[in-house]
Amino acid sequence: MTDQLRLMAVHAHPDDESSKGAATMAKYVSEGVDVLVVTCTGGERGSILNPKLQGDAYIEEHIHEVRKKEMDEAREILGVKQEWLGFVDSGLPEGDPLPPLPEGCFALEDVDKAAGELVRRIRSFRPQVITTYDENGGYPHPDHIMTHKITMVAFEGAADTAKYPEDEFGPAYQPLKVYYNQGFNRPRTEALHQAMLDRGLESPYGDWLKRWSEFERKERTLTTYVPCADFFEIRDKALIAHATQIDPDGGWFRVPMDLQKEVWPTEEYELAKSLVDTSLPEDDLFAGIRDNA
Repeated sequence: MTDQLRLMAVHAHPDDESSKGAATMAKYVSEGVDVLVVTCTGGERGSILNPKLQGDAYIEEHIHEVRKKEMDEAREILGVKQEWLGFVDSGLPEGDPLPPLPEGCFALEDVDKAAGELVRRIRSFRPQVITTYDENGGYPHPDHIMTHKITMVAFEGAADTAKYPEDEFGPAYQPLKVYYNQGFNRPRTEALHQAMLDRGLESPYGDWLKRWSEFERKERTLTTYVPCADFFEIRDKALIAHATQIDPDGGWFRVPMDLQKEVWPTEEYELAKSLVDTSLPEDDLFAGIRDNA
C-alpha cells in the first residue's frame, strides 16, 4: 500500500457529487487525501429545476455543455479531481405505467460492460475507498440504480483479471472498502426538523417526513458519521454552482448554517463491504486503512 490515501466517489449525474458527501470530500481534500469524482452520465436529460433559469432557450438547447461547465466550477470549489464515464443520461420516467427508457441510455447498458469502464478508472486511480449509492439508488432514479450496480461489480472486478484482462483494463487492483451515501436519512431529517420548530422557524422537512413512508424504503444502517461541519459552506457553494439544478433561494438552504453545524455536524454512510477490520460505528471512511497506509 502506498502512503497516499485515495477516495473515489461514483455518481450518476453532475450535481450529485455536491448534494451527496460533498463536505466529506472537501474535508479529506484539506487533509491531503486524493479525491476523484467519477460521473457516469452528462445529465443531458435532466430537467432545469431552478425556476429562475427555466425557459432559457440557450440552456435548453445546450444543456449538456451547460452542465459540464457547472461541473467544472463545482470541481474547483471542492478541490477534487473529476472524470466522466461518458454514458447517456436515462432521464427520470414519469407516468403510470412508466414509459420505456430511451434507447442507448445508461440504465439500459450491459452491467458488466459498463462496469468495465469503471474498472479502468479504479485500476488507474487505485482508491482504497469508494462511495456510491445503495441498491435503491438513494432514490429510484434508473441512473442511480445503475450506478450502484456497476460500482459493486467494479469493486470486485478491479481485481479479477479473468473478467477484465490487464492488457485491456490495466493492472489489477483491489479497493478495500465501499460505502453507500446515506446523507438523506431519517434521524438527520427529524433532528433538523425539530430544531427548526424549537427555534420558532418554519421547517422545510415537514412534508418530507409525512411522505417518508410512501417511499416504502427500509431504514438503512448508518455505520459511519464523518465530522465535516467546517466544510458545509463549501458544500453549499459547490451545489449552487450547479445553477440549472439548484435554486439558491429554495428549500436546500432554509436551515440556518449555525443550526446545521450544532444539531447535525456530520455526513453519514453505510459500510457495504470491507476487506479490512474496523469497529462500528466509525467517524472516518479510512478507518482500518489509515494506520496501515
